[in-house]
Amino acid sequence: MSSNREHFSSRLGFILAAAGSAVGIGNLVGFPVSATKNGGGAFLLIYALFVAFICLPVMMAEMAMGRKAQKDPYGAYKKLSDRSTKWSIAGMLGVITPFMIAVFYMVITVWIFGYLAQTTLGNLDLLAQPEHFDTFINNTNVFWYMIVVAVIVNLILVGGVKEGIEKASKVLMPALFVLLIGLVAYVLTLDNAMAGVKFYIVPDISKLNAGVLNGALSQAFFSLSLGMGILMTYASYISKKDDIVGGARMVAITDSLVAFIAGLMVLPAIFSFNPNTNPEELSDSSVSMIFVYLPKLLLALQSDIGYVGASLVAGVFFLLVFFAAITSLVSIVEVPTATLIEEARLSRKKALMVLAASIGILTVMCTMSFGMVEWLTKFTWYGGANKSMFDLVYDIFYDTILPLNGLIVCIFVMYKWKKAKLSEELAQGCEGYEGSWMEKYVNFSLSTFIPVILLAIFINTVATKFFGTSLFGF
Repeated sequence: MSSNREHFSSRLGFILAAAGSAVGIGNLVGFPVSATKNGGGAFLLIYALFVAFICLPVMMAEMAMGRKAQKDPYGAYKKLSDRSTKWSIAGMLGVITPFMIAVFYMVITVWIFGYLAQTTLGNLDLLAQPEHFDTFINNTNVFWYMIVVAVIVNLILVGGVKEGIEKASKVLMPALFVLLIGLVAYVLTLDNAMAGVKFYIVPDISKLNAGVLNGALSQAFFSLSLGMGILMTYASYISKKDDIVGGARMVAITDSLVAFIAGLMVLPAIFSFNPNTNPEELSDSSVSMIFVYLPKLLLALQSDIGYVGASLVAGVFFLLVFFAAITSLVSIVEVPTATLIEEARLSRKKALMVLAASIGILTVMCTMSFGMVEWLTKFTWYGGANKSMFDLVYDIFYDTILPLNGLIVCIFVMYKWKKAKLSEELAQGCEGYEGSWMEKYVNFSLSTFIPVILLAIFINTVATKFFGTSLFGF
């Protein structure tokens, strides 16, 4: 273990930071709607099974690699493969992915902050207008919001692992839970709220099909930040005495619990304000739900608690989503930051300056690709339609590359690093792991069906996104 490498000061700090990376925008809005449209309680059960039996082993593998190497993804692949060139390329992909994900996530976080600011200023009625979102994202004021968000993220990261990421996570994550529980408690008091709860948790087996199963697995995989290099990087900051198996389990439980509780906020609210809501008509897009649908729903509160009261509830909601976005964005940017510190020997401040400039330029370009600049708006063409620069970044580095990175992790730990070394690392800090059913299952699953599933998701995503066809009928 490197004597001068930063480390989390406690197991709790690591778990909160890792959970913060996993809990994001999709958990709070996208997951509840997806669950409702795809079988309710049946979807929730399948999601939980996928997290436990498919995602958890991949999480443990990523974390084991990071702690053993005490490196970022690029350094981990290089060190654990004895500086193999082809595995170093895999490691580089593991760094480029979060770098590019930071670009589109920054764009969305800026929008959230803008809506939070506008709500605070008393402009909820403006946000609720159907055409406002398109006007908002093409207004140059968005660049002022971008500066504020960039400053917040860099202030957290410049503090380092213990004084920056860990301290921020210990404040933001509990605050997120308090805000979420508070909103849930309020929403459940509304008329017809229980109708939303029913649609959310009562199983509808008739909706289950191959597409739903694929959606549940994709949601679980993406929600837990797998394939982004975040867990590998964060695990490189923990001690050999820490329990990776237990830590991974706690992160998975926390992430899934937030997603489930968020459903008790979003769906009852929707059904309370519109008892005739058809779940099939709700948008799967978290962006559409947050910026188009929910402001109208929140404004409807004014009939019961007045405009100021509705604005207050809306402000709390956007603050909640902003906290989730910031914790995720910080963890995403930390991956390339760690790489520049380790590989380029830059100080943390210089590494952040390099990333602020490079990510900043790409973020500005993506921000202008919604109509401000035509060539960025019609940046390329695939899948039967023109695509903006933002679309390209999202489709490649979020929808497509993540399962590929997960597949690479499985192949590496099983066939290059070997099962025995993986088991040895996971046993560090976890008494009783060696020889347990968990060890046997992890080794079996990572070397057999999990890689096959991830390969199928990757191939089908490429076919669907870029060629407009599904290879597996979903």
